[in-house]
Amino acid sequence: MPKLSISNLSLKRGGATVLHDISLDVAAGELLVVIGPSGSGKSSLLRCVNRLNDIESGAIKLDGRSIYDMPVTELRRQVGMMFQKTAAFEGTVADNIAFGARAQGEALSRAAILELMAQASLDAELLDKPAAELSGGQEQRLAIARALAPSPSLLLLDEPTSSLDPIATSHVEDSLLRLRESTNLTMIWVSHAIEQARRVGSRVLLLDGGRVIREDTVGAMLDPEAGDKRALAFAEGDLAGLQR
Repeated sequence: MPKLSISNLSLKRGGATVLHDISLDVAAGELLVVIGPSGSGKSSLLRCVNRLNDIESGAIKLDGRSIYDMPVTELRRQVGMMFQKTAAFEGTVADNIAFGARAQGEALSRAAILELMAQASLDAELLDKPAAELSGGQEQRLAIARALAPSPSLLLLDEPTSSLDPIATSHVEDSLLRLRESTNLTMIWVSHAIEQARRVGSRVLLLDGGRVIREDTVGAMLDPEAGDKRALAFAEGDLAGLQR
């Protein structure tokens, strides 16, 4: 059984169709990278999976169960999400990581918080530091730890490194890849950076105009010599090539 199964999903916004008849399976432990031009529906697809967008038609199942049969609170414990830009809450790093549990009347021990920080490759010495004093890369790793606090089985990543410099990007990528290796966490990663897709992904989904153009392995899609011409046109910013 796939971890996530999407069947014939369509989404409308303001009377316009944003996603057209999307079907997709994601295996447990897989890291699927979603690429495509701006406005192709990448972020909208992620937002459907955790019900930030309600779909027009079709089905989304997590471990064989419709996400619409699940209370939203349960769904969002199982499906974590990181956005392009994260915002640290007022307080310490520990306060930020414990925020979600505290909002549900639960408490995380310092040991549990430190374990989450370790999973996100965030230095333990930052535990009591004001979150507002973190660097951009540290703040993104804080967001990883915060997303992991409910112990999700699926993590949605909406361009989590797009605002970071190359060094911070490398740290966040390494943190997420180590996390996947150690926990077998399933991930769907939206990226505009084709080199990043080559580094982190096992499979690639190409969207354009809200439609699936192709899905395949990273090698078959993005190899500079033998990859998919349309995907490579996107990779190179060749908008004319995308129309061919």
